Amino acid sequence: MIISRTPMRISIGGGGTDLPSYYEKFGGFVISAAINKYIYILLSRLHEPEYFLKYSKLERCSHINDIEHPLIREALRAQQIEPGIELVSVADVLSGTGLGSSGSFTVGLLNALHAFRREHATRETLAREAVEIEMERLGDPVGKQDQYAAAYGGIYCQEYRNDGSVVLAPLPLTSTTLRDLQDGLMLFYTGSSRSASALLSEQKKKSESNDASMIDALHFTKDLGFRIRSCLEAGDVEKFGHLMHEHWESKRKRSKGMSSPVIDEAYACALENGAIGGKLVGAGGGGFLMFLTENRKKLRHVMAKRGFEEMPFSFDFHGSIIQEFG
Repeated sequence: MIISRTPMRISIGGGGTDLPSYYEKFGGFVISAAINKYIYILLSRLHEPEYFLKYSKLERCSHINDIEHPLIREALRAQQIEPGIELVSVADVLSGTGLGSSGSFTVGLLNALHAFRREHATRETLAREAVEIEMERLGDPVGKQDQYAAAYGGIYCQEYRNDGSVVLAPLPLTSTTLRDLQDGLMLFYTGSSRSASALLSEQKKKSESNDASMIDALHFTKDLGFRIRSCLEAGDVEKFGHLMHEHWESKRKRSKGMSSPVIDEAYACALENGAIGGKLVGAGGGGFLMFLTENRKKLRHVMAKRGFEEMPFSFDFHGSIIQEFG
C-alpha cells in the first residue's frame, strides 16, 4: 500500500494574482504557507480489473471514462493507470473551506500514482502536473498557488510571470519571527463551506474584460503582498496584522459574495477583542477566518461564544510525502 500525505495551505498575501487572467498581463505574486492539515491518498493493487474509488462517494468502474470524479479521472488518464487499483481519499478538513484542498488533493494523488509506478516525482513535477490537470485538462478557474504550496510545503513567495512560469523563493524569516507568526495566527471555522468556483469565475471574467475596478483591486493585492514580504522579512509581525486588515477591506469591495453579515459581525467583534487584523482564507464566502492576535485566550473565548470553532495549526515544511507499506 502507498500513502501520500499532502498539506493544505493558508494564503499570507497576494491571493488572486495567481490566476492567468491577471498574471499573463501584469505578473502575479503570492505568499503562501503550508500547514499541518493534510489530505491522505491510499493506493493499493486490486485483483479485479476495475477502479475502486472511495472518497465522499463510492465508485466502481471498469473503464476510465466512467469515473465521475474529474480530478481522479484525469490524473489516472495522465499517468496511464490501468484498472486494478483501489484508491481511498481521507482529509483532515472538509473541502470548500478555503485551504486549497483541490490543489492538495491533486498533488497528493499524483504523488501516490508516481510512487505506484515506481517513479520519483520532484516537487516541481508534481506542482506542474497538478496545474496542468486542473487548469488545462479540466479548465477550472483556479490559480497556481495551491498546487505549489502543497508540493513544496514551507512558507514561499511565488512569482508568476507573463509566460506562465513560476519562480519560488522561501520567505526568509528568523526563528523569532517564525515563532511570533505561529503564536499570533489563529484559524476559526465559520460553520459554512463553499465552492470557490463562482467567485473565481467572476474574477476571471472581469480580469479578461479589463474591468478597471477588478484590475485595480488585484494591483492593490499584489502590492500588499510585496509589503507583507518586506514587513515579515524585517520581523514586524504586528504590521502584518494591520496589512491583513487592509486586505480584508479591499477584498470585500472586490467581490460582493466574499463575506456575509454573520462573518462581518464576527470580524468586527474579533477586532474589539484582541485581533489586529484578519481575513477569510481562500476566495471567500465561508470557510475559515484567520486572525493575527495579541491575546489568543480572549479571541478564542469571544469567537467560541459566536459558534466559531478554533482549528489549531502549525506550519508544514515537508510538502507532499510518500509512505509505502508491504
